Amino acid sequence: MTLATKPLAGAGTWIKAMVDGWARFSEEEDKLTRVFLSPEHKACAEAVMTAMRAAGMTARIDAIGNVIGRYEAATEGAKTLITGSHIDTVRDAGAYDGNLGVALPIACIADLDSRGKRLPFAVEVIAFGDEEGVRFPTTLSGSRTVAGTVDPAILSVTDAQGLSLAEALTHFGCDPTAIGAEARRPEDVLAFVEVHIEQGPVLEAEGLPVGVVTAINGASRYTVTLEGMAGHAGTVPMNLRKDALAGAAEMIAAIEQRAAAEDGLVATVGRIEAAPGAINVIPGRVSFTLDLRAPEDGQRAAAIASVKQKLQGIAERRGLDLAMDLLYEEGAAGCDPALMEQLDKAVQRQGFRPLRLPSGAGHDAMALSALCPIAMLFVRCGGGISHNPLESITGEDAEAAARVFLDFLENFDPNFG
Repeated sequence: MTLATKPLAGAGTWIKAMVDGWARFSEEEDKLTRVFLSPEHKACAEAVMTAMRAAGMTARIDAIGNVIGRYEAATEGAKTLITGSHIDTVRDAGAYDGNLGVALPIACIADLDSRGKRLPFAVEVIAFGDEEGVRFPTTLSGSRTVAGTVDPAILSVTDAQGLSLAEALTHFGCDPTAIGAEARRPEDVLAFVEVHIEQGPVLEAEGLPVGVVTAINGASRYTVTLEGMAGHAGTVPMNLRKDALAGAAEMIAAIEQRAAAEDGLVATVGRIEAAPGAINVIPGRVSFTLDLRAPEDGQRAAAIASVKQKLQGIAERRGLDLAMDLLYEEGAAGCDPALMEQLDKAVQRQGFRPLRLPSGAGHDAMALSALCPIAMLFVRCGGGISHNPLESITGEDAEAAARVFLDFLENFDPNFG
């Protein structure tokens, strides 16, 4: 494939066509579902390697199933700038989550190659295979392998059919015993810069095609359980009830109020279950989930402490027993200020107003932050919709983002630190 003579003219259409082409690699004909190490993942990986090679890169699949394309530097022995994103999907997914961040850098490298231009540093585009964590009880195994932080114990985890990760890797054509050798040395890597759809509505509300990410939010997830007393809906007076569901309702409102009072903080109750679940019985037991995120760990910790205090107060006043069990915790990953500044300048040079915003979703960049400085460029998506077949971007926005990213590459200062 070749791009037009003018740098990246028409690239948005080309990028969208590439991503839409990959969307055909799905286990369901009418829905996009492509899970880690599946036959569909392998077919997509092969297509990605074909695109990488056509763009002037070497390409291979590593020991954990990542696709790695490499564009060598102008001089031998130069350090490497890593970019890329993931090509696995959730079930019934949209096409652009992750995949855009693989296709767009390929288009930029294709443009450099068409002009015979090499950079003072090598560029690797990595299509990670396990960002969503749908098939196995793992996530970010591909990016953690590159970062050198993967736990070899994950090789023994199994999927719903009882197949271990090690067995699945072998079937995929990988050598699971070699994952340790895939770790990059920090002294060889300049940075990791990921392009990704925003997955939210801020850029659309601001009328901007791109934005620069400040941090990837840390997250804490809990199961909250309330024990009250089940009773007859007609015979127990209101003032003598220990209604677990009514208590949960007050708690959920308090959680929402706490999160809304502070910029950057978000909290979600995504699931609730009440027992015994009969129309004429006062609920005696309720459990619900809490997902709380913030761009700074101190902010998140303070909010968790505050929420726990509020919930305990509600429980005591209502005569309920409260338990909060931590399910998951991941620290925030801050983006490098100097990299953000370089992205801001690229945005400005391409004629757009710079905007900085946090990422509420997790990304492979979180794992790479253990290896090197990170940055992210967000791209506007229609309605802020993601993890949904309605997920969309425009060709114009894809081209704008590609111009910004190519500008960033061509003007990148390796001595930013």
